[in-house]
Amino acid sequence: MEWQAADGSWPGGTPDGDRGLSRPPGLSRPPGVPGFRAGFGPAGFEHGGPWATAAPSAALTAALEGAAGPDDLYPGAETDALVGIARQWAAVESWAAAGKLAALRAMTREDSDGSPLLRRRPGLPDGWDDSLTYEVSGALAMGPVSAGNLASLAWTLGTRLAGTGRLLAKGTLTLPKARLIAATFEPLDEGEAARAEALILDELAGKTYFQVERLAWRAALAVAPDIAERRRQAAERQARVTVFREESGTVGLSGRDLTAAEALAGHANVVARARQYQASGAFPGESTSRLQARAYTDLLNQVSAQDRIAFARNTDAKPPGDPGPDDAASNDGGGDPSGGKGGPAPSGKDGSDDVNSGIAGHGPDEPGEAVPNGPGSPGSPDGPGVPSSPLTEVTVPLATLQGRAARSGDNRLLGPLDPALARDLAAAAARSPDSRWEITIVDEHGYATGHGIARPVRSAPHQSQPPPQPPPGPAASALPARVNITITEAFLHQLETQAAKPRPGVQLRPGAPPGAWAFNPGKPGTWVLTLPGGRHLAIRLDVVPTYDCDHRYAVSSYLPGDRLRRLIQIRDHECTWPPCSRTARDSDFEHAIPYDKGGVTDACNAGARSRRCHRVKQMPGWTVTQPRPGWHVWATPTGRTYVQEPWRYTA
Repeated sequence: MEWQAADGSWPGGTPDGDRGLSRPPGLSRPPGVPGFRAGFGPAGFEHGGPWATAAPSAALTAALEGAAGPDDLYPGAETDALVGIARQWAAVESWAAAGKLAALRAMTREDSDGSPLLRRRPGLPDGWDDSLTYEVSGALAMGPVSAGNLASLAWTLGTRLAGTGRLLAKGTLTLPKARLIAATFEPLDEGEAARAEALILDELAGKTYFQVERLAWRAALAVAPDIAERRRQAAERQARVTVFREESGTVGLSGRDLTAAEALAGHANVVARARQYQASGAFPGESTSRLQARAYTDLLNQVSAQDRIAFARNTDAKPPGDPGPDDAASNDGGGDPSGGKGGPAPSGKDGSDDVNSGIAGHGPDEPGEAVPNGPGSPGSPDGPGVPSSPLTEVTVPLATLQGRAARSGDNRLLGPLDPALARDLAAAAARSPDSRWEITIVDEHGYATGHGIARPVRSAPHQSQPPPQPPPGPAASALPARVNITITEAFLHQLETQAAKPRPGVQLRPGAPPGAWAFNPGKPGTWVLTLPGGRHLAIRLDVVPTYDCDHRYAVSSYLPGDRLRRLIQIRDHECTWPPCSRTARDSDFEHAIPYDKGGVTDACNAGARSRRCHRVKQMPGWTVTQPRPGWHVWATPTGRTYVQEPWRYTA
């Protein structure tokens, strides 16, 4: 997934597939502008102006100061110029951070006598001499541990990940993003780190923190698929529950280093209970996050949904199980020894537009896609008319499930999944009768070109199928999930060829041979997927409208058909405003050219937009065009443009 500012200042994907992989050199100073502060105004920072794409430098800093004017009021600056100014201040901020790290790195240089300016421990980056650590600690007013970490980061970005360090100095990356990459690649050896960095350097410009994290993890898993598995197995042995004081004075309760399938199933329980509270109408004005927090503590304290809703309608009462003033739970030193809180809750790419993720739905993808509320399932209601439980969404390549390759999967809450974890979650989903299964075909670029929803195979009356066996593994670790299995076009064609030309003496029956995760042609026009335990599912593939639009799914009405909506969701995967990460399933089906202005309800005019992004797109001065199906070009009121390409799947 790539995007760019089309003015050339941010490299990324383009509708025709060409990529600008280098940033045009910036001007040190606009021609004919003498001096430093005198004579600098905001006009040079407007879109296309001489300062708008200048590389960070002392001259750029002086120009920014000059544009600020007395008391930093930016006299005469229009919105266009102020956007460019803010962007260039961010570049200068990164440039300054790189300069500080370079100074720390220089402390390890040898002087004219061959001695280090400040001694370091042998075998960098394993450790630094305390002399260096405490020099940095005193100079920057930070603790010795933090000072040592900063010095190690300086060394890493100058040697081990020099490309990332250069992007920091150019203003392409912020310091937090560069630190994130260094931390993600820290377990890799020198060669693996170099290969992983090379995979993402051309993709980092213009990416949000969340997007950088996802790119870095995918690259790390691509070069060392077992790194995450080893770290996870060691961490799971340290599973714990911690109680800690929040900065606000409230208290946090956190389960740490839990098993992924069980943690995701628990999260689904929390979201399902919050939906019950929301549907009851007994909590007017409470946000989704607040309802989820209430559901979390109620589940831990064994407060039923009926009791909570009843007491919410009678605010003078207190639900049984709530601790009274003399019943405060003790904390036997269970605080997080690291002093951390596990980081921010997963949200959007910038954390700004995903508060209601998992609550606001837009109906089933196709008839029959509603999730049943069977006994013991996360969505099992305490009363009638309760919304169904959300399904954890897991994407995993078929090659990973079959052991032919070690490619990463994906989960919205956890991010990129290493191959072992992806297999574990898929197996846990197979143990749940409430799981749903999908197949997505991708081309050599990772773009979706085909998709189908799996349904139970229906046998002819005269045919008998052996009953499926219980999937292997404990039933308690079942994970109700929507699993999207990705397959390359090349492998799909290989399977078709094998089925069309059976080997002599071997008769291939329709459906899948014995073995979990088999995928074979079935009845004409269908494919058959075999799950662990022997359960067979039939899939009919539809064409995903990417690259070209043949209008096969167009409708004359404003609302799309179920199939068109589903295929757009698969193609886009997320909201098409580049910094937003609300899932396409939780976003609006939106017309680039409005329907009431002649826009058609078709793949070449449709895209996923979160409700908030949808409203912004309708504001004066904003437009979205689609030069090709799946490529969305946003134009802002200041004239800047940003391109979002179709989602890239791993298969």
